[in-house]
Amino acid sequence: MRPTPTLAALSTTAACLVALTATSCGSDSGAAAEPPETPTVPTGVTVYTSTSTSVHVMWNKAAAAENVRRYEVYSNGKRIQNVPAAKHMIDITGLEPSTRYAFAVRARDADGKLSGAGRAEPVTTPSADADDNKPPTQPATLKARADGPRSATLTWTKAEDNKGVTAYDIYQEGTKIHSAGGNETSASVTTLRPDTRYTFTVKARDAADNSGPESPSATVTTESEPEGKAGAEVATDLQGTAREQGGAWSLELVWNAPKAGGDITEYEVYVDGKFGSKLVLGESAPKDTGRISLPLEKTEKATYAVKVRAKLPDGKWGPFTKEIEVTAGG
Repeated sequence: MRPTPTLAALSTTAACLVALTATSCGSDSGAAAEPPETPTVPTGVTVYTSTSTSVHVMWNKAAAAENVRRYEVYSNGKRIQNVPAAKHMIDITGLEPSTRYAFAVRARDADGKLSGAGRAEPVTTPSADADDNKPPTQPATLKARADGPRSATLTWTKAEDNKGVTAYDIYQEGTKIHSAGGNETSASVTTLRPDTRYTFTVKARDAADNSGPESPSATVTTESEPEGKAGAEVATDLQGTAREQGGAWSLELVWNAPKAGGDITEYEVYVDGKFGSKLVLGESAPKDTGRISLPLEKTEKATYAVKVRAKLPDGKWGPFTKEIEVTAGG
């Protein structure tokens, strides 16, 4: 007579049937599969206050072999920002004055695996001074030096403030591209383009968010990129269709963002060689595509030549797309 299997034996058998792996169930003859590797914890995380309600977070970029798709910034254990893999710094705004925060950065790779958080870096925002209406002084000098095809080092003289400088904001032809701490007098500016002339200025800012006058400008030309390594700075796959509604016509345009080492948030659209419209993407808008609808004044049939360009992370306008033609009107 065959013995009746025990409940434990049945449970073990069921587990074996469910877990269909290369390793034999109930035997140690096969080695367990190793868990997939996660990205390395980002190193060099640094946090400093910009104003009583904002901070600047920086970290070291991961090695190319890490295949990092984006960085995730955490405040007091809660994820608050996603940053493209090409960037390694961000301004966090909307904080409370005189409040302690702790920031950490994690890396997520193209397979969706997330690194550990590492040590959370603490910072306390300064108090807000409602009576502080006096801005800092001007940084008296500014110098720029190219560090290769895609970066430059800026150095400036210290500004003065009645309450203390908390940040220096770096501008490239009027566009803010970077911030440095109030105790810093130099910064490395990355995500630049090869063989390109840049003009920078710097402004000091205090805890009450008062900005002083800009420094004298400094100009530098980045080095040429080695052959075969030029970046893609043009929007791609520009497509246009005509749409009619209630007797009114519009151009419906869509394109893919250039891969220029950071998020693109601003575009210009030209129609028949003239500026037609500007598209500014909000914080939560998709950054991999652009889409805009342009109303047309004409109702009769006409053909329009359309092209688009993007404002790149270095603050300069990139090249135009190839013009496309769209016919609209009846």
